[in-house]
Amino acid sequence: MWSERSAVDARENRVSRALREARACGRRVLDLTVSNPTTSGLPYDLEGLSVALRDAGTAPYRPEPLGLASAREAVARELSAGGPPLSADDVLLTSSTSEAYGFAFKLLCDPGDRVLVPEPSYPLLSHLARLESVELVPYRLRYDGAWHVDRTTLRIDSRTRAVVIINPNNPTGHFIDRGDLAAIEALGLPLIADEVFASYPLNTSSRDVRAARVAGSVLSLTLGGLSKLAGLPQLKCAWLGLAGPPAQVAVARERLELIADTYLSVSTPVQVALPRLLESKDVTAGAIRERIRENLEALQRGLAGSAASVLHVGGGWTAVLQLPDTLEDEAWVLALLLADVWVQPGFLYDFEHPSYVVVSLLTPSETLQEGVGCLVRVVGDRA
Repeated sequence: MWSERSAVDARENRVSRALREARACGRRVLDLTVSNPTTSGLPYDLEGLSVALRDAGTAPYRPEPLGLASAREAVARELSAGGPPLSADDVLLTSSTSEAYGFAFKLLCDPGDRVLVPEPSYPLLSHLARLESVELVPYRLRYDGAWHVDRTTLRIDSRTRAVVIINPNNPTGHFIDRGDLAAIEALGLPLIADEVFASYPLNTSSRDVRAARVAGSVLSLTLGGLSKLAGLPQLKCAWLGLAGPPAQVAVARERLELIADTYLSVSTPVQVALPRLLESKDVTAGAIRERIRENLEALQRGLAGSAASVLHVGGGWTAVLQLPDTLEDEAWVLALLLADVWVQPGFLYDFEHPSYVVVSLLTPSETLQEGVGCLVRVVGDRA
């Protein structure tokens, strides 16, 4: 009666059950995984947002499959900043980056086809691929003081249809370098370049490669959206930008228009408001940049001299902590939860080694600093 692709194991694991029970008991848990900008105490340009949305709700409905021209032009200007220009004709609006992934898989894959994805990476990808009946094949990210692609794991076969690049990666926070990008481009497959965190570099060595604009010999689909760029996940607007050989871009645009026309998922009000929403993003985006830098520095200071360390972070909102090998990640998470500190276990992201945990740099600073102090004490007791 039910499809295989909708079948998931919804049973609670030990970690999620322990967190639920801790909260049900009324304990004050220091949550170091906060990633929702609207609940993180960040400032917003309320006047700008009000102006942007004031008249949008009464705009007449015009079903444009790729999105309203004014909205696509605003996105094209955003994506063209600091790099080669992108035409509004090569922009497609979606309701979320998750939907953009779905459109990309529909465009490039038939059921049973394969897509290369980085590992570790965000677990949502496996659900998106499963719902499109696409198989994900991992290529490894290795760490030797910095993250890089293990090029020996870039293996393709006759059913491999595309390569996903997450730039910077979530959760490792590394920007792909030009050498690794060239190796991926040499595979000759389309690129799906998830660049939702590209506006948030964390050090001077981080380079915003913008894969879709550099890898010109293959078709590239760049994903981004309001959720991260402007801290506005509730407004549900994202985009997909096309680049690469003109003939391939033309075919992709034609096929994506049909896919998008089938759904027409992006609301008219947010499309009408989008140019002004992008203009008002700087208040929140600037505050996010300041917080993630301050939190990264606080992490590094707080863990200095302890048995825990912060792995190199190039950008984005997350940081990976390496804890002693005396416990595996699940056991560390449970031990920290006993001290009322909540972090994510590395197994959620398919880390190769079992002693990694993940924290969010978007966490309110006081909470993060208090939580790091507790983490150091727990690690010191168990190392």
